[in-house]
Amino acid sequence: MVNPFTLSPPSAFLSPTKTLKRFSALTHSKRQPRPLSVTVTSLHKPGSDIDSPHLPPNVQTFWQWLRDEGVVSAKAPARPALVQEGLGLVAQRDLARNEVVLEVPKRLWINPDAVAASEIGSVCSDLKPWVSVALFLIREKLKSDSPWRYYLDVLPEYTNSTIYWSEEELAELQGTQLLSTTLSVKEYVQNEFLKVEEEIISPHKQIFPSPITLDDFFWAFGILRSRAFSRLRGQNLVLIPLADLINHSPSITTEDHAWEIKGAAGLFSWDTLFSLRTPVSVKAGEQVMIQYDINKSNADLALDYGFIESKADRNAFTLTLEISESDPFFGDKLDIAESNGMGETAYFDIVFDRPLPPTMLQYLRLVALGSTDAFLLESIFRNSVWGHLELPVSRANEELICQVVRDACKSALSAYHTTIEEDEKLKGENLDPRLEIAVGIREGEKKVLHQIDETFKGRESELDELEYYQERRLKDLGLCGELGDIIFWEPK
Repeated sequence: MVNPFTLSPPSAFLSPTKTLKRFSALTHSKRQPRPLSVTVTSLHKPGSDIDSPHLPPNVQTFWQWLRDEGVVSAKAPARPALVQEGLGLVAQRDLARNEVVLEVPKRLWINPDAVAASEIGSVCSDLKPWVSVALFLIREKLKSDSPWRYYLDVLPEYTNSTIYWSEEELAELQGTQLLSTTLSVKEYVQNEFLKVEEEIISPHKQIFPSPITLDDFFWAFGILRSRAFSRLRGQNLVLIPLADLINHSPSITTEDHAWEIKGAAGLFSWDTLFSLRTPVSVKAGEQVMIQYDINKSNADLALDYGFIESKADRNAFTLTLEISESDPFFGDKLDIAESNGMGETAYFDIVFDRPLPPTMLQYLRLVALGSTDAFLLESIFRNSVWGHLELPVSRANEELICQVVRDACKSALSAYHTTIEEDEKLKGENLDPRLEIAVGIREGEKKVLHQIDETFKGRESELDELEYYQERRLKDLGLCGELGDIIFWEPK
């Protein structure tokens, strides 16, 4: 029988504009700080002037620009400061939960609207939004007179995102889904660059006078991937100067109401505002932080921001299932899957220490249907078969899905070059931040794979105790007792 199952990451990389959410600040825990001209990591003292010698000149100039633009004042609730992670926002006084920390007018945002209003707007109108904003960022960075000069000067040159890792560093991710996803993303970005270079940059050298390289394009992609806000009213991709300095805290467990779009700034201003609030109370001198995305796995965090968390439920593995085109019942199975909101391929994110996704067993049973169970694929069952698949269909069907999933787990585990025990031993050492990410990712994936294997091993041991479709059907018809014995009716 053709193996209908696979364990792999999604084969196609989703468009960045679909996956971008709130991505990080300059630096985060477990991320190397951006190279600065100073090495001081102490907090900026509450109430002290921004011209502190503890801050690099570009950050001081950036703050002065914001003051000149009327965005901040001497009484600002929070200011940029050097913190343990690198650069962040520190409270200048005690802040209550949900208190407004900053508000930035739309005229300072970098988004597709800013691109459309610029010199390159006409040639970028048909590009993907993130590509047009990436080109805009690069072009503005190369201009000495850019209106965003002071903001661009505080953006990092790189992060610890896996898209920036060397081949040697990526080798530490051998066997992981993150490695294959990273390589897919890098290929995607490179292809987008080659396309835009041919169709936009080369034919319009008069508006792109300075050379734009693939490295430039990766820089812009990483900036958007790690710093852009989305899910805003009317805004799907936007960089907000100052707001994007805010760091992530694992201890904050809600994303609610951290930011919003407000209408006109005041009686004499019609500019829309981006408003950022603190989701928790903060003492003066402490960092103001938010939760970037509570649903992201450690692999997502490593790819987007260049850090991971130690929380067990950040560890995940994506189980990819598909209905094989060589399956003799391919058409019927696909029809059933599509009728229930699924398709030829289905992705299930298995999270450590959490139950299996609700519809995963149904889809597995559907894919494995065959032989004596194929009658459930007949049209008479079409409206009810998905409900039947919530419970075991037959011993053969249940045994098959257990065997195939367990075999796939063993195959995936064999691709790693270290064991969980070896990874745990490494975690006790003083590791380079990127190696620390790699060790955490591969250990987490392996733990989830072992969990999946144990789950289906447990199901295998219960095969003789499970109740299957035929028994349930006989019970419904009154032809089978509670103990599974067949009831024979004698004529009177």
